Amino acid sequence: TARAGYAGGKSKDSTVCYHNALNVGDYGSLGHAEVVALTIPPSSFEQFALEYFKLFDDKGNRPDQFGDKGPEYRNLVGLPGGTKSPYAKQLISASMATGDKLDFAVGKGDDKDLRAVTFVMDTAVFPFYVAEQYHQFHDGFNLNENYPKSYNSLAGKLANSGNLEKSMCPNGALGIGVGGL
Repeated sequence: TARAGYAGGKSKDSTVCYHNALNVGDYGSLGHAEVVALTIPPSSFEQFALEYFKLFDDKGNRPDQFGDKGPEYRNLVGLPGGTKSPYAKQLISASMATGDKLDFAVGKGDDKDLRAVTFVMDTAVFPFYVAEQYHQFHDGFNLNENYPKSYNSLAGKLANSGNLEKSMCPNGALGIGVGGL
């Protein structure tokens, strides 16, 4: 499973939200970055890590490196136990197997956006906060980056079935969400 959300800030505020007109729990102000939480079977972690590192070019730039900038867009990977996790070794091995384009740093919270650096965060110290429903399963933001309706409709279907966690955040910049979510 995958969920859009926020993580990596030092703040332990229980309400973490996208920028909103009410200025409730603004994730950037709280030091968090935009992230995707993934549930990965342990036997598939190495394959995930290989795919992750393929996202970066030969100089370690992520695809949006020159568009989205700042600490809200920094590279981070959350692992149970952080750098002491057995997954951390697999992460480094996958990085080396794909050209060793990135450096790693221990995530300390509120970290800077550094080119070619991935912060490894301990998920027990830096938990994931689920994003608003309208951030789940939407189109990309580039021109013609539209996903099929079968994908876009997943948020509504999951919400209606009770299988999409709800955030306690106001929906959207004006307090209303997209598509009534």
